Amino acid sequence: MEPDASQTGPGTGWAPVRWTGHDVRTEVVLLHGHRVSVRVGGTSGPVLLLLHGLLGSGASFGPALDELARTHRVVAPDLLGHGASAKPTGDYSLGSLATLVRDLLVVLGVDSATVVGHSLGGGVAMQLAYQFPTTVDRLVLVGSGGLGRTVSPALRAVALPGAEWVLPAVFNPYAARAAARLLRPLQRLTPPALAQVVAGLATLADAEARAAFVQTARSVIDVRGQRVSATDRLYLAASLPLLLVWGGRDPVIPVAHADALHQLLPGSRLVVFEGAGHFPQVEEPGRFAGVVADFVATTTAPADRAAAWAAALRAGSVPAGQLPLGAADSTTA
Repeated sequence: MEPDASQTGPGTGWAPVRWTGHDVRTEVVLLHGHRVSVRVGGTSGPVLLLLHGLLGSGASFGPALDELARTHRVVAPDLLGHGASAKPTGDYSLGSLATLVRDLLVVLGVDSATVVGHSLGGGVAMQLAYQFPTTVDRLVLVGSGGLGRTVSPALRAVALPGAEWVLPAVFNPYAARAAARLLRPLQRLTPPALAQVVAGLATLADAEARAAFVQTARSVIDVRGQRVSATDRLYLAASLPLLLVWGGRDPVIPVAHADALHQLLPGSRLVVFEGAGHFPQVEEPGRFAGVVADFVATTTAPADRAAAWAAALRAGSVPAGQLPLGAADSTTA
């Protein structure tokens, strides 16, 4: 980002994000030596941080991003390994991605935001709320991972041994060009959700993107399904306003995961787009933007999120001296 003399002090080399207009624009931030592409829009209103899913980018929120920028300030980064951001070899776990997002907010001058996470981005959003509770005002989970084992067989296949050697045979520059020629006449007829899938798969023609995809997928998925779950710690978010948005026909992560979480946290809101699949934000962007905007307008972030988080942790834990007989595991016995 270009330094803004009016917002930087002596010796500083960065500038907070400038909310200059409703139109969403793309900025590039150098973070820990890596380029991070981030879409920014809006001039006023609460800040919305939108986190995309596996093989996605900030563009994965489609027209809903532009709609939300009319009444909110929006930040939609391409997570490392995705979109136009750098794709280094390294740690693509949820904890690492959540830390990266926290660092990005600091660089942009954003203290806290309503965090909207889709699919993998939902897992990152929950991890962010767990690691850095003061950064999250509200939580919106959209077809989110991290809430149960079930996930589509296609994603489980990435965890199979040798998948990284099979992918280049299917996804390579030659195949990408051939597919583009074949699909170009059908672009206007392609449903928005399918277009998202096609765009994501097209990125796998790049070797660095393929490697990052495999590393990211394997950090959260094994051959039996999702290997990371937030359900044992969601009680920590009981005081945090929570909205669940799901497609009733989601073939990737079933809506049953949302139903179970809604029952676990009765103060949460659940909105099911009955006719939508895994991308309700692009299948019904106007409705999606309206649901998120209404949620933000009608809820209030906890006054002291750090204190609420700590109180919930203490209430949900048992001091070591009060453990019942046999409760200690073999590592502490």
